[in-house]
Amino acid sequence: MTSGFDRGPRGDSKREPRRTPDARSAAERAFKAVTTKPPEGPPKAAPTPPGVKETVSLRIDRDVLDFFQEDGPGWQDRINAALRKAAGK
Repeated sequence: MTSGFDRGPRGDSKREPRRTPDARSAAERAFKAVTTKPPEGPPKAAPTPPGVKETVSLRIDRDVLDFFQEDGPGWQDRINAALRKAAGK
């Protein structure tokens, strides 16, 4: 029974040796290796120092906004304090 390969006198196959890549292919691989950007993960947010407030856009009901604005300036601080209390902080 034969394996499908012709064997030479020493039992080795008569296949041609693998071809080495030509210079152009090698150059293209080398160029691609140094010019391809590695995949980037999601951008990392810079750490904020403690006590610094973040600017956000928040949609709240008109009557809630009116309640906090009734006492004049400082209404944003009052909303912040109410949110802190609700968050258990």
